[in-house]
Amino acid sequence: MAWIKTVKREEADEKLMNAMLNQRHLYPQEYALPVEAATSQSSDPGESIVLSHSLLPDTLYHAFATYGTLLSPDLPLSRAQHEMIAATVSVSNSCFY
Repeated sequence: MAWIKTVKREEADEKLMNAMLNQRHLYPQEYALPVEAATSQSSDPGESIVLSHSLLPDTLYHAFATYGTLLSPDLPLSRAQHEMIAATVSVSNSCFY
């Protein structure tokens, strides 16, 4: 759960909704599946790392679109290598997701 002010999806204006929706297509399909460990930390399953950027819709879009682009299967890293890098960074940052 974010410790900063966030805008919940049901309260999002058009600009924020567009930012959240337009970057999603860049991610592999399995990223659409909820991860229990990430959602169980909050009483509101809609709270997430994406919503922690909800006060800055342009930043939200560009940050997550960049990451989605880096996951492209057209690039030389495999999905396993992406996951290994992400897991290593998360452990280094003491991050639960």
